[in-house]
Amino acid sequence: MNEQPARPAAGRAGVHVFPVRVYYEDTDAAGIVYYANYLKFAERARTEMLRDFGINHPSFLATDGVAFAVRRCSADYRVPARLDDRLEVRTRVIAVRGASIVIEQAVCQDGEVIVPIEVTLACMTNDGQATRVPARIRAMFKDFHNEFGEGE
Repeated sequence: MNEQPARPAAGRAGVHVFPVRVYYEDTDAAGIVYYANYLKFAERARTEMLRDFGINHPSFLATDGVAFAVRRCSADYRVPARLDDRLEVRTRVIAVRGASIVIEQAVCQDGEVIVPIEVTLACMTNDGQATRVPARIRAMFKDFHNEFGEGE
């Protein structure tokens, strides 16, 4: 990849912020956001955070021969969102490990966390084997984490 990575769009305290509007297709028969759609909102937010780093999935796979896949995910559904609500997904890097990255995400409404999510991303080769996070990617995540997180 020949692109120069950009700094992620930070909200407050270095948290990447991704706005979401709840559409009819996101809701169930009761007009409440279907639980799996929070994971879709979180995935979009992670993808946009990576883009802000200058990483897009197809070129990352083609250039580095690796991709990120969700290895572990936990979500706590505290308060439901409804049709036409404005939400935001706040994303921050918690840890950069050998072959994985831990990310904390929070789906928020009016500043309140309604669904906290923790995701572990595994770095994988084209054939699905775990591999170390490439050094340049590790450096970008660690810089973001150390500059805005609690440090490692």
